Amino acid sequence: MHIAIIGNIGAGKTTLTQMLGEYYKWEVMYEAVEGNPYLADFYQDMPRWAFNLQIFFLNNRFAQVQKIRATTYATIIQDRTIYEDAFIFARNLHESGVMTERDYQTYLLLFESIIQTVSQPDLLIYLKADIPKLVSQIKKRGREFEAGISTDYLAGLNRYYEDFVQKYEHGKIIEIDVNNMDFASVPDDFNQIVARLNKELFYI
Repeated sequence: MHIAIIGNIGAGKTTLTQMLGEYYKWEVMYEAVEGNPYLADFYQDMPRWAFNLQIFFLNNRFAQVQKIRATTYATIIQDRTIYEDAFIFARNLHESGVMTERDYQTYLLLFESIIQTVSQPDLLIYLKADIPKLVSQIKKRGREFEAGISTDYLAGLNRYYEDFVQKYEHGKIIEIDVNNMDFASVPDDFNQIVARLNKELFYI
């Protein structure tokens, strides 16, 4: 199976991806954050680097889904999907005026070509988190390049996530409200998520 975790910056996707991978013995694919050559520059000057960053993420995600398609022997859990790149992040950058119309249309042309060869995940797990939770999590992990992320930027992404989840018709999706959870530190919170997944995956 192909399972993917989606959610805003700071929602806990990477942590939960790692924890579920270890718990279920699934193969894990992480988002290309560490070592990303554009991310720090993007947060310093979004209009200049928005297109470069989105192309980098799109290419990285495409390489991941190609590997997923070629893997028939294991369940894979993925940290963020190729759909978020286009329908949430690139859309937000364009509609907020950060990415130009020309760059956005070029990006969409490439995305539409790629998406023809991509299969939908078997299950999406949406981590829903409000702005205070996101800000707290971002501060806690202490990435220097994320220090300047504005609450307006996060709020815009949240709106597009909600729109994406409501309109998603390509497979199963479960929503987990993590505002009052600390699944990384509280075993009961993690066990609640596992119980939800067991019902979805194994019909318990």
